[in-house]
Amino acid sequence: MHPLVLLALLQVGTVGAQHAAPLRQHPTTCYEVFVRSFYDSNGDGIGDLRGLTQKLDYISGLGADCVWLMPVAESPSYHGYDVTDYNRIEPDYGTNDDFKAFVAAAHQHGIRVLVDLVLNHTSSQHPWFQEALQDTASPHRSWYRWSKTPGNNWHKSPVRDEYYFGLFWSGMPDLNYENPAVLEEMKRVARFWLDSMQVDGFRLDAVRHLVEVGNEFSNTPATHQVLRDFGQYVRSIAPPPRSYTIGEVWDNTDVILTYYPDQLDAYFAFPISEALMEAVRTRKVGGLLPTVEQFARAEPAWRWAPFQRNHDQTRTMTALGNDTAGAKLAATILLTLPGVPFVYYGEEIGMTGDKPDERLRTPMQWSASSRGFTSGKPWESLQSDTLTANVAAEDGRPGSLLNLYRKLTHLRATNGALREGRLEPIESGNESVLAYMRVQDSSAVLVLVNLGGTAASAPAPSSLVGSLPAPAVGVQLQVGWRDLLARGNPRRRSLPVLAPRRAYVYELSEVVTTKRTNR
Repeated sequence: MHPLVLLALLQVGTVGAQHAAPLRQHPTTCYEVFVRSFYDSNGDGIGDLRGLTQKLDYISGLGADCVWLMPVAESPSYHGYDVTDYNRIEPDYGTNDDFKAFVAAAHQHGIRVLVDLVLNHTSSQHPWFQEALQDTASPHRSWYRWSKTPGNNWHKSPVRDEYYFGLFWSGMPDLNYENPAVLEEMKRVARFWLDSMQVDGFRLDAVRHLVEVGNEFSNTPATHQVLRDFGQYVRSIAPPPRSYTIGEVWDNTDVILTYYPDQLDAYFAFPISEALMEAVRTRKVGGLLPTVEQFARAEPAWRWAPFQRNHDQTRTMTALGNDTAGAKLAATILLTLPGVPFVYYGEEIGMTGDKPDERLRTPMQWSASSRGFTSGKPWESLQSDTLTANVAAEDGRPGSLLNLYRKLTHLRATNGALREGRLEPIESGNESVLAYMRVQDSSAVLVLVNLGGTAASAPAPSSLVGSLPAPAVGVQLQVGWRDLLARGNPRRRSLPVLAPRRAYVYELSEVVTTKRTNR
């Protein structure tokens, strides 16, 4: 047994008690990691699981209580989304024992571990597909889809005059969920990762494409049924909080909501991501809060996940034209809205990146040179901004983007209103001023964001009254605010003029009630 695994098991007593402290029912903030690009422990230029384990203090210090690992199963591609063995860790990253050691260490840090599980397709090099390709009588033949005629997304077989279906590309043949054996095998895979590898759940890739019907390639009734069956199975063998499943349905809000209530636990809120980035970029509030409200009306906040960017999208700093103030606004909005926010590695230091995909997934910038990531030659060159946008440079700077992320994630973890409170939009009377409250019982947090380039007035006190605890008849409210972002958290009786491109987060610190005087 790997010595780190043995040590972790001795520390926690039994496999079933792997977390150092009881889990919250749901994640608070989740951090997306591309293992290949996070930290290299052995100098081969590729990030690995031992390196990731060494950086758990950083992730914990960031305030995340959950990590989502992009695919870690064996794959011929750098990204891992075409799997050749669902039960084996990609050798570039280490061994199964290395993974177990990482999970045990993450649990000691109070961090859930979600792994990317690719249900839609395998690699064309997977033994199942190779067997089906070579032998038409193979038991795995019906695990894939075949045709005698070509068509959109049908790829020519290299063996005989026939075609196989692969929605994304020829190297990723789609699995055929019309064969019940495929879903049963994927349930077995899920059990392996939950039981043997001790993960806490899954991010499910491209789930809206699981079952195609004719020319319908997404959101079919059969896809919903597969997810319903899979989600219920996971919950049956690992009831929450022991498991958490979240799916990628890259579509509009109305479509995403059709995947509730009884399929996966949660889904990424792509429309919130788009509205958030649009608001910061255009400096106008736009439809951000109505989009959030549509999700909030439909499902509890733990069932949907807002984010800024992920591994398929232009990074925030690039999308905003290297506007650091804008990146701080985006972070403040993301981490004070309802939902389970996901943060893509490197966003917290303002890493840049644009297509092609490899340049969206470059090595983490720990220092001003690649030596912070590896002692060898990195698998992909770092971004040119590594000289200034790196952990070492931002760590000791109180006003840095990194320290803002740390402050906000820790606030979210410790403040009940920010973590679980309802959203109360505030009418600001200004298209560039975003205003809302998060309210839980008698606790309230006010968020004010001036997206514009000129100073603006804060919302009138009268516009806030409806969101605050109601006073008794004949009693007048006077409120005080505690500045949660300023050093020392100073208190104030009135709200300030809002500086350009700046966000404010205030906690209701006191409610003074006075009897109204009859005149």
